[in-house]
Amino acid sequence: MSPRVNGHTRPLGLLGYPVEHSLGPLMHNAAFEALGLNYCYLPLPVAPEALGQAIAGLSAMGFVGANVTFPHKQAVMSYLDELSPEAQAIGAINTIVFREGKRLGYNVDGIGFLAGLTSALGIPVQGQRILVMGAGGAARAAVYTLVKAGASVTVLNRTAERAQTLVNSLRPHLPASASLDWGALTPEAVADRASGADIILNTTSAGMLPNVEATPWPEGLPFPPSAVAYDMIYAPRETTFLRTAKAAGARTLNGLNMLVHQGVQCFRLWTGQQPPLDVMFAAVTDQGVTH
Repeated sequence: MSPRVNGHTRPLGLLGYPVEHSLGPLMHNAAFEALGLNYCYLPLPVAPEALGQAIAGLSAMGFVGANVTFPHKQAVMSYLDELSPEAQAIGAINTIVFREGKRLGYNVDGIGFLAGLTSALGIPVQGQRILVMGAGGAARAAVYTLVKAGASVTVLNRTAERAQTLVNSLRPHLPASASLDWGALTPEAVADRASGADIILNTTSAGMLPNVEATPWPEGLPFPPSAVAYDMIYAPRETTFLRTAKAAGARTLNGLNMLVHQGVQCFRLWTGQQPPLDVMFAAVTDQGVTH
């Protein structure tokens, strides 16, 4: 249930194109209501060519802030006044805060990912060996955060040059001792790196609705049962990749934890309060995941 809207309601929203499938309004509005906060979170579809006007409009209308999703995460940076260190390193924005006449940009994707991962596994990632499949925006946030937390990370991508670019662009923002490698996403490379991995992470869109049969995992390659399989996709809840890992006896985790935990970080930036995690989880779980 959304909070009651009146003349004192403080608006927030999600900038993207499209946004009609977002679970953000369900999650945030449930948390606002649970805490008795007079905020309202709205889906805000904005075409790429109107992004600058939209940012100016939100600021002028007194919006507290906004989330940013595809395809605006990088383009929006040029319309902001200040960027957090994480946002600068990752090269993308997912949260805006309008404060004291300034437009502040943050990226809490990595923080949310790490919080969801550690809470689900019950262990820190320091010293963990992690194989990351994919080298897009989701991978950048995850890799940066994992390496900062002390994990040893290998990035494999179908286009090896893209994996190399990701790694090279992140190195200046990471400690000199960072353990970070890259390669091509081939059956041979996956077999070699997966055999010693503690966590195998899919950051690609393979398996996402509507192409639910797709998977980044090489056909016929046994999944190591000692590794944790983590898929950032949460629709469907169990992808082909996760089914393969589960059948091998491995622990599995989908992207719902990341979704909620990054929502927690946004909520704190906007309101200064800690939202009820159980309420946020219930809001997205009860409604089912369709995006």
